[in-house]
Amino acid sequence: MPLLDPTLWQDGPTLTGGTAPVVEPATGRTLATIGLAAPADVAEAAVRARAAQDGWGRATHLERAAVLRRAGDLFAAHADELREWIVRESGSIPGKGEFELHVAAQECYEAAALASRPVGQVLPSEAPRLSFTRRVPAGVVGVIAPFNAPLILSIRSVAPALALGNAVLLKPDRRTAVCGGLALAAVFAAAGLPAGLLQVLPGGGETGAAVVADPRVRVVSFTGSTASGRAVGELAGRHLKRAHLELGGNSALVVLRDADVEAAVAQASWGTFFHQGQICMTAGRHLVHASLYDEYIERLAARAEELAVGDPHRERVHLGPLIDRAQLERVHALVEASTAQGAKLVAGGTHRDLFYRPTVLAGATDDTPAYAQEVFGPVAPVRSFATEEEAVALASAGPYGLSLGIVTRDTARGLALADRIPTGIAHINDQTVNDEAVAPFGGVGASGTGARFGGEANLDAFTELRWTTTRATPAGHPF
Repeated sequence: MPLLDPTLWQDGPTLTGGTAPVVEPATGRTLATIGLAAPADVAEAAVRARAAQDGWGRATHLERAAVLRRAGDLFAAHADELREWIVRESGSIPGKGEFELHVAAQECYEAAALASRPVGQVLPSEAPRLSFTRRVPAGVVGVIAPFNAPLILSIRSVAPALALGNAVLLKPDRRTAVCGGLALAAVFAAAGLPAGLLQVLPGGGETGAAVVADPRVRVVSFTGSTASGRAVGELAGRHLKRAHLELGGNSALVVLRDADVEAAVAQASWGTFFHQGQICMTAGRHLVHASLYDEYIERLAARAEELAVGDPHRERVHLGPLIDRAQLERVHALVEASTAQGAKLVAGGTHRDLFYRPTVLAGATDDTPAYAQEVFGPVAPVRSFATEEEAVALASAGPYGLSLGIVTRDTARGLALADRIPTGIAHINDQTVNDEAVAPFGGVGASGTGARFGGEANLDAFTELRWTTTRATPAGHPF
């Protein structure tokens, strides 16, 4: 029996913001119609969530963990159905859909384990009393997720927030509201999550702002662009609530003098062109030692020319479509501006409909727009360096600090170099795009507010630490 029923999505029970088509970017076809949430719907959902959270927060850890484990099993059991939605709705190749489903299941299993983590500490006290800390649920958590890895970037906040006793308002990007929102609601409903604890509110910026501003929402988990993240952070600060921000990136892949060029290019191709470059961790700046630069350019351009681009639902391809026309126009404008500034186009730079060819730009400088900015497209700007000191300076330049890859035959050297570059994530002899449910995830600088997802970081993200004392008899007046 299918898990998802599109006939139920048109008017959602309390959504009054109109409807929107679910569009397949590869073909422009409408796959379904969904209801959209208006700001007033957010307030009503928050009231229901707060009412439901009270009982869920007092449920035993065994009850909460059981729901999370069943949800993980359901992601696996319905993988074929859910993968097709990810492929068609977000333009992913099937392998990326499988990866999202694998991570989603693991996030649920890891979250189930969170429910039974120690909840506090016993503290020494000057007074004759028992003094201790205790983690308590934050209450209602707002999760705002983007289009590019819609299932992963929703579930990594939804699962731990629920496991720790919270209710969740989930606002997915309206372009991927099924695999980033409605699919999660269907999975958790089938897993036995009590009604009201997870409410999906597809919509635009005004809906997201209403989630952030609602007084019943105490914590906001936002993944998206740096510009939008600044707005979320400012609004959350105005309302005195925590905002965990995972934002943009322009990550460097550093290829040292002793690297195997063929191996480096294989990593570079994946790190830049995977999912059409629409990933925050994408390798957006290729820094290559001058002695390897010409060979690297030649091999990377050849690899780019070999990659197949097309409809991932109907063809075997390496790259699918960009998400929409606006993204295509932005990517192409950055490529054209870069060649106008002197960068050399050695591969790609062309498109058919939303299908953009993997692109390699040689001779990148500080003034190359596709090098200086986050492109969010399949574009590899390449720049040479002469010394490790120069490599550190180039990799450290710019506002972002999300991920870093270093390719070298000397892993100790790579680790030492990574220590000199500000970044939230570093990989030696691997490219920049990696994710695991057990690992902390987050960036520094314009890439966000640090590691706020994964492992122990979830405890800090989605609970409040309460100090409690108790005495055998009431205390007298101290003086």
